[in-house]
Amino acid sequence: MDAQREKTSASEPPLPSGERDGVRAGAALDRLPVRLAALIRQRFALPPSPPRGEGRAPRHFRKLKIATGALAVSAIAATTALALYARSLPPLDLSAAADRSTVVLDREGKLLRPFLTADGRWKLPVTSEDVDPRYLAMLKAFEDKRFDQHHGIDPLGMLRAAGQMLLNGRVVSGGSTLTMQVARLLEPREERTLAAKLRQGVRAVELEQRFDKARILDLYLTLAPFGGNLEGVRAASFAYFGKEPKRLSTAEAALLVALPQSPETRRPDRFVEAARRARERVLERVEQAGLATRDEVAAARNEPIPTARRPFPNLSPHIAEQAVAEAPSERVQKLSLDARWQAALEGLARERSLGLAPQVSIAILTVDNETGEIRASVGGVDYFATERAGALDLTRALRSPGSALKPFIYALAFDNGIAHPETMLEDRPARYGIYIPENFDMTFQGMVSARKALQLSLNVPAVELLSALGPQRFLSRLRDAGVAIAMPRDSGAPGLAVGLGGLGITLQDLTRAYVGLARGGEMLPLRFRQQATQTGPAPRLVDPVAAWYVADTLLGAPPPLNAVPGRIAYKTGTSYGYRDAWAAGFDRKHTIGVWVGRADNGAVPGLVGRTVAAPILFDAFARLGIDPRPFPQPADAIVASTGHLPPPLRHLRQDVPKTVTAMTTPALRLAFPPDGARIDLSAAALDGYGRLNLKAAGGSPPYTWLVDGTPVTEPQRRRETQWQPPGKGFMRISVIDATGASESVSVRLQ
Repeated sequence: MDAQREKTSASEPPLPSGERDGVRAGAALDRLPVRLAALIRQRFALPPSPPRGEGRAPRHFRKLKIATGALAVSAIAATTALALYARSLPPLDLSAAADRSTVVLDREGKLLRPFLTADGRWKLPVTSEDVDPRYLAMLKAFEDKRFDQHHGIDPLGMLRAAGQMLLNGRVVSGGSTLTMQVARLLEPREERTLAAKLRQGVRAVELEQRFDKARILDLYLTLAPFGGNLEGVRAASFAYFGKEPKRLSTAEAALLVALPQSPETRRPDRFVEAARRARERVLERVEQAGLATRDEVAAARNEPIPTARRPFPNLSPHIAEQAVAEAPSERVQKLSLDARWQAALEGLARERSLGLAPQVSIAILTVDNETGEIRASVGGVDYFATERAGALDLTRALRSPGSALKPFIYALAFDNGIAHPETMLEDRPARYGIYIPENFDMTFQGMVSARKALQLSLNVPAVELLSALGPQRFLSRLRDAGVAIAMPRDSGAPGLAVGLGGLGITLQDLTRAYVGLARGGEMLPLRFRQQATQTGPAPRLVDPVAAWYVADTLLGAPPPLNAVPGRIAYKTGTSYGYRDAWAAGFDRKHTIGVWVGRADNGAVPGLVGRTVAAPILFDAFARLGIDPRPFPQPADAIVASTGHLPPPLRHLRQDVPKTVTAMTTPALRLAFPPDGARIDLSAAALDGYGRLNLKAAGGSPPYTWLVDGTPVTEPQRRRETQWQPPGKGFMRISVIDATGASESVSVRLQ
């Protein structure tokens, strides 16, 4: 008969698994009457009746036959009724298990941010592989120690529960298996009646027929209530302990085992003592089962109960929201971000904001140069800070870049053969129609190389290069490379001011442009999802030589205070009116962009890129790690001093001789009056007023004349001028040129 039963079982097709609508519970029980009758006939088979005349069976044996038959009929009837009841149940609905919180994960699967379900619950996806094995062992020992052996219903557990109820006059334990609890969670009902228990048992058998033990355990870990709007052990672990359930202490695991039995009356954030008593009962069972030593249990008893819920992770909330908005049906969103880097840079932004006004925010963006993947994105200092408009993603806000676009003026000038890093440029007052550019510090350096002009962020040489390149050409090249540029409304044709911040750009687009420089002029789109590397041709901003010229130049830019020079290539920017402070830099591996300012575009006195944004940039690289390898030099790059350059590249202006001698500026000298001279003003009197001729030689115009430390003339480009002294006597006359050089003489006027 056993062989026949095994054959019958083997010939039956297996039930499908994973279907949402379920199967009817009767399918698992409708064959029980036939099997039970066969089993009874085999177990209680009677010998054949003796032939007539050989005697009759004793009376008590006939009673046994009647009782056995009655028992068999009762069992068959009960089983038939159970099968009919099972067939009357609707298909098992697994939608409760499928309804989970959307979670956003980093590149390694670490949780960045979960979202509430539509009905306001925290229900994070979890499997038994995501949970501490000790917790699973403790759960089985306390709730269902024969979970791995029974088929949904534990007869011994049911008998134990019935005996305890008879002895104590009340329900001590329900006798429910973990599978029955899963059935109750899938079909929640308030009543605790025999009919409800019967339904759970039928559903438990159905679940066991349909799923393996691992899947049933996963359902419990996902559906178990833990108080309030917490469902599932993963959500509870984050809420009460602030961590994944992968590694739990003995006390933590015991508390999580105890809570689902009465989640509302044992909530540790409301009923601490009730939670402690429940944990104590679990620890006693754990010690009896040998899952922990006496010392471990004693230490667990002394561990405090968490008295408040902790916030769920909220790393990179802006990118997380964008990802969910783009694919709302995906319950698991895996991004290219690095949770460790994200936490480090968000902490950096909070630290740096302490020294700023309450309305000032900070945005930071980190990009992998090889793939264009965003590794960290800080959209603001505090997502919940209303005074800083924390809910806005400021990496996507249009702002004036100030001088942050200057490297691209130089890159395009190098790329078009207009200049070389050692080409000499003029940093002196200049006028372009009605536009008169000025340097940030209101001084001039005279003749400087393009390298030095970019490192010092001089405005006048940059405008001179942009004038030679053409503003429209400059903007077109940026846009063709994929950099989004916004021009002011009704601005007409772009002018030279675009080189000094007269346009709008986001931190994302600015950082992407710097990634292009780090990649030798090749541009990549930024993305926050892990995707296959782009296979098609990438747009190119400049050729590798021009990109290397700029990278090598920016590598020598003077760093902020207390920073090590020559580690990263970087540039800063400050917008007009001190509204935006920028810093962007790169090494071989990564590019980081930093923006500091107000979300409402308000002015912030003293907000300068070099003193505010640059220290944040260098600190960000220090926290993430700097690649010390130098940028690879292209084979056709020209590395030479100014004098060894081809003549057309020695000086930008075409009307200046292309010789080093011609470009050398003589030292400033006060040519007249000579030092120690006695001058008779009456000899130069005109209309009765004596005038003194002043003359300078060498130096860089414009010149400013001073007498006894007081300016007596406006800055002027002419080397000669006249001054009318107020009287006679000893006087000290000085002249200062555009570079700050000065010369003084002492004379006596008589």
